[in-house]
Amino acid sequence: MVDMDTFLTILYVMIDDFCKSELESERRPGPRASLSRSKVVTLAIFGQWARFESERGFYRFADKRLRGAFPTLPHRTQLNRLMRRHHQAIVAFSLYVVQQLQARQCLYEVLDSAGVPVRNLKRRGAGWLAGQADMGYCGRLGWFEGFQLMIATNPLGVITGFGVGPASTREILLADTFLAARHSAHARLSTVGKPAWGPYVADKGFTGRAAHRRWLLAYGAQFVTAPYANSRAAWPRDLRRWLAGIRQIIESVYDKLLNTFRLSTERPHDLSGFQARLAAKVALHNFSIWLNRQLDRPLLAFADLLSW
Repeated sequence: MVDMDTFLTILYVMIDDFCKSELESERRPGPRASLSRSKVVTLAIFGQWARFESERGFYRFADKRLRGAFPTLPHRTQLNRLMRRHHQAIVAFSLYVVQQLQARQCLYEVLDSAGVPVRNLKRRGAGWLAGQADMGYCGRLGWFEGFQLMIATNPLGVITGFGVGPASTREILLADTFLAARHSAHARLSTVGKPAWGPYVADKGFTGRAAHRRWLLAYGAQFVTAPYANSRAAWPRDLRRWLAGIRQIIESVYDKLLNTFRLSTERPHDLSGFQARLAAKVALHNFSIWLNRQLDRPLLAFADLLSW
């Protein structure tokens, strides 16, 4: 367990070293920003803990408790604009932590998607994200309005890549885009990370010989999925349980994102803001694993990591 000031200091030093060594120097016309890029990224990541019920809640906390470390803290709306401006830096830092953990050097990665609601399904009107978020189905939520979040994680729970699509998007279509972006290293889809070293382990939503063959030929991506129960090649119960045990890690990761980092309560008014906060949650998740490793603690023990 570490105190809040120590946590913030370690986070800021790591981010500042990363920005200076891995990113181009900040060059922007006009007046100088009230906060440096390193400080903006630090605040964006730290503000994702569920202790802060919302962006407003975090800003009230920062205004009261963090003024000593961030004396030039701007107005809340300006801070939000700065976080959206440095979205790509937040993404890059989350992937930098993956490198520091050597998280891609593993036998396999687990790939799965989960629903992220952004609006009450029963509300009238088009909502703030009309044309971007839509209605879909998720086993955990039932019918909901929002996005499908796809993440890849290694066996220890480190998120090696992520992407989002409308809630109605099928998992196989999301995987098509995810794998293509990983294969071609598309600059505008950098959140997906780099291709896995080994096969992908996935659930039945990714089952299909045609899709597996297409992914293998196009991207060199192998998939391990259990066949449907009514298939001629159905697996015995012990084998299906073994695969479910391997996949369990991604359920734990989604629990951290949805509850520990309050992704389940996001109600965004703007897509860019949602993307910046999602990247910050992934970065906080990976950084917390890195810090737990330094402290010789269980990697996913986040609940008692900070002594507030």
